[in-house]
Amino acid sequence: MPLIQINHLTHFFGGLRAVHDFNTTIEVGELKGLIGPNGAGKTTIFNLVTGVYKPTEGEIIFDGKNIVGKRPNVISTMGIARTFQNLRLWTNMTVMDNVKIAAYSRIKYGLFGAFLGGNSRYEEERMLDQEAEKLLKMLDIEKFKDFKVSNLPYGIQRRVEIARALMVRPKLLLLDEPAAGMSPAEMLEIMDVIRMIQTELNLAIWLIEHRMKMVMELCQHIQVLNFGEVIAEGPPEAIKNNPVVIKAYLGTVVS
Repeated sequence: MPLIQINHLTHFFGGLRAVHDFNTTIEVGELKGLIGPNGAGKTTIFNLVTGVYKPTEGEIIFDGKNIVGKRPNVISTMGIARTFQNLRLWTNMTVMDNVKIAAYSRIKYGLFGAFLGGNSRYEEERMLDQEAEKLLKMLDIEKFKDFKVSNLPYGIQRRVEIARALMVRPKLLLLDEPAAGMSPAEMLEIMDVIRMIQTELNLAIWLIEHRMKMVMELCQHIQVLNFGEVIAEGPPEAIKNNPVVIKAYLGTVVS
C-alpha cells in the first residue's frame, strides 16, 4: 500500500475550478515532483492534503486512513509536514525556538507543568533540545541555533524551515518551492540537503519547484499540472521531452 494515495481530488473556489480529478500515489522513500505554471493548482493541492482546505470531491488516504476533513494540526501529528513558498518563520525568535516549537504538540507535561516546572517538564525539554540540535547539525546550521532568524541569510532561513518541518517527525514531507529566491549556488546546496534528508531519514518527499534543474535531478517521478489538471507524468527524461509539457510550460526542451 502506498504511503499516500489521492483519488479523484477536485476543488472549487466558488465557481472557479482550481483542481480537477487529481490522482497520485507516493511510496515510502520516494521523491516525487509536481510542476506547472503559476496558478496551475500546485499549492492548492498541498493545502488540500494538509487540511487547510477541504476538497469538494475525492479522498486522501494517508497511512491507511482517509484524512479528508481532519484539521491541519491533526494531519501534522499523523505524519505530514510541509514548508511554504513564502517563509513562515517567527523571525524574532531564535533558530532553536523556531525548530522546537514544531514539537510541542507531543509534549506531555501540559499547562500546569509549564507553570510549575518539575522533573518531567525539564526532562522533556532536554529531550526536545537534543532532538532539535541533532536536526540543526544534520542541516549544517547548528552554529546559528542562538541567532534570531531575522539576522540570518535567506538560504539559512530556508534550512531552518526544513528543520522545523522535520521536527514534526514526518513520514511525508511537502516542500513548496524550497529554492524560491535562491541564487544558483544556494539552489545546489539545498538540493544536497534534500538528497541527504531523503537518504538518512528514508522520507517520502513531495516537491513543488519551478527550477527545472532541481526537479529533473532530484525527482524520480514528475506530474505536470495545467489549469488544475494533470497533462503529463512520468520520469524526468520523459517529461522534459514531452511536447505537451513543452508547449504548456517549459517553452524549450530542458538540457
